[in-house]
Amino acid sequence: MSFFVTAADILLPAKGIDLEKFACIACDQFTSQREYWEELERFVGDSPSTLRLILPEVYLSEGNLGYIERINSAMESYLRRGIFEEHKGCMVYVERSTPYAGIRRGLVAAIDLEAYSFEDGAKTLIRTSEGTVLSRIPPRVEIRKKAPLELPHIMILIDDEERSVIEPLQGEGLELLYDTKLNMGGGSVRGYKVTTCDAVIERLKKLAAPDAIAKKYGSEENMAMAVGDGNHSLATAKAIWEQIKPGLSEEEKKSHPARFALAEIVNIYDEGVHFHPIHRVFFVEDGRHFAEGLKRHLKGFTSKGEIIFDGRREEIPLPGGAAEAVTAVQEYADACIKESGGEVDYIHGEDAVLEICKRRGAVGVLLPPINKNSFFEYIIKQGSFPRKTFSIGEACEKRYYIEARKIRR
Repeated sequence: MSFFVTAADILLPAKGIDLEKFACIACDQFTSQREYWEELERFVGDSPSTLRLILPEVYLSEGNLGYIERINSAMESYLRRGIFEEHKGCMVYVERSTPYAGIRRGLVAAIDLEAYSFEDGAKTLIRTSEGTVLSRIPPRVEIRKKAPLELPHIMILIDDEERSVIEPLQGEGLELLYDTKLNMGGGSVRGYKVTTCDAVIERLKKLAAPDAIAKKYGSEENMAMAVGDGNHSLATAKAIWEQIKPGLSEEEKKSHPARFALAEIVNIYDEGVHFHPIHRVFFVEDGRHFAEGLKRHLKGFTSKGEIIFDGRREEIPLPGGAAEAVTAVQEYADACIKESGGEVDYIHGEDAVLEICKRRGAVGVLLPPINKNSFFEYIIKQGSFPRKTFSIGEACEKRYYIEARKIRR
């Protein structure tokens, strides 16, 4: 493996495609708000859209076979009809504006899956930042294993306080590839073609050099990147690659498209990167009983969170750190749901929690944010954060699907 980030042959919508209808938010958003996806469906209508190329997780419980067949069929159709045009051997510099942030800068490139693992305790160059929910991978595998395309909502973080890798691209006079407003209140996004990929890779190499890592963290660890968003999508790509790899020759393994995954690399110190907690909403038969039990379970902790049930909003004690708070709440909830039944959903945004908790029996828990300045150090020294601990930005700030890549030979 020469390096774990590389240029790619990137597919973008062809000229004349309505980009506002084409782009669609990450499939794992608004999972308890079906009305979001129904409104998006009405807006898109019959126009070409990445909405036709993904499976929104709000529909996962309804059976996936029909959705998967339609997704793969739509991908094949879009390729035949010239909906995409291919940009060879490049990266895409992205500037995203949202209602909550000025500009968030990113770099879309291909990630070598040989440098990544989603297994707990793995000491790879690219590491998962949160615990992986293994049950969420099989439905995604079913979509990807026969799909001709991938569309990434994966965001991978680098720890670049000197702003040496991505930020210099702002002044390079790059070719504008797209510039569009995003639907459903997602702000706007611009993409620029990067052809000076070797120079970008050299900057990344310096950032990931063992001596630079040792100086920064006081550790001999080889970690260079952490998955910020889309961990389960990247885990799915890894799972597919591990299935394909044994049937390939050593030469084929070097360049097979399934070995790589398209992702957006983002500097954790970018001014547009804001860490938010992922809150919990529990759907249980007796919300009051659940809430009172949780408060007893957390008694003695000195930090504060909030719980919402029966139209009330109350303070609850929590452990001091975000990871510890998530662990304490989830520990109680998992035991309670195992014993008495119920479901949990992971919600981005306080307003969404309040809206969902108006439903009978729903109990919301508002959790604290993590400190992004200690994000990489925590992963190196402690391992992954508990599953669904944090979110980068509000729900509407999540990555919209625009770029794509062929993943079958």
